[in-house]
Amino acid sequence: MEKTHEYDVVVVGGGAAGLSGALALGRARRTVLVVDAGDPRNAPAGHVHNYLGREGTPPAELLEIGRAEVAAYGVEVRRGRVTTATRSDVGFDLALDDGATVAARRLLVTTGLTDVLPDVPGLAERFGRDVLHCPYCHGFEVRDQAIGIVASNAFAVHGAQLWGQWTDDVTLFLNDHLDLSPEDAEKLAARGVTVVEGPIAEVVIEDDRLAGVRLQSGEVVRREALVAGPTFVANSDLLSSLGLEPAAVEMNGVVFGYAVPADPNGRTTVPGVWVAGNVTDLRAQVISAAAGGLNAGAMINMDLIEEETAAAVATYRKVSA
Repeated sequence: MEKTHEYDVVVVGGGAAGLSGALALGRARRTVLVVDAGDPRNAPAGHVHNYLGREGTPPAELLEIGRAEVAAYGVEVRRGRVTTATRSDVGFDLALDDGATVAARRLLVTTGLTDVLPDVPGLAERFGRDVLHCPYCHGFEVRDQAIGIVASNAFAVHGAQLWGQWTDDVTLFLNDHLDLSPEDAEKLAARGVTVVEGPIAEVVIEDDRLAGVRLQSGEVVRREALVAGPTFVANSDLLSSLGLEPAAVEMNGVVFGYAVPADPNGRTTVPGVWVAGNVTDLRAQVISAAAGGLNAGAMINMDLIEEETAAAVATYRKVSA
């Protein structure tokens, strides 16, 4: 199939990281295509927080602003998915789900992650609304409310203490996923955290609002919001096809997800491929994902300059000989 166009850089993923990288590259006068599937991780959330200058902006509005900003520098944004990426003489040939193909000298992959939640009926449907995971993203909005922590691993003990910064009413549901050590039990008791044993049967919804959880014993424990610690799994199928596999990431000795390794500037071990945002940094909030995209974009431009300089030197030597 004939290629539709050749770009200096194709950015796969049009969230904060991808658009920020595209903005840096567009301002560097590079030809850039952003291919965006249109399913951002934070779509269920009402607002973006901790983004200086854009505090409280709805996620869709922030992306709309970003797309307009990159377009002003000649960046193309296209809705779709990159289905395959293969090596070529130029760099990479990319097939899109609409049948088109494009060529790229460099790739910036910002495909984000998937939140794999504990298997509790009703939990996933409320995620991003009143089932939360990040206190820095949502803690202020549920301040002083009755919060329940749904344990999925040992990190829940720290989470229960952490959410106590925003409310005095914290309950930790062990959900048969956690055996408390005497030391942890003492910490929770000292911080006033209530501990509930036994598995959770389902999330209780009343009038389209979270009302609590029903235990398998039948008991309903009232809560106004729940905190579920997902396993963060990088959306890395495209990267895997290029030889880049996600690696386990630990915090306090607990594996909390799987991310694609890269250097601090987003350069991977595969030449020509950079990553930014949650696909490589599982803890990145929107503003730090955007910063990662900027760094990667600048480094990609530098890498292209080095390639172009080498080619110019070779030509110069021929002419000068």
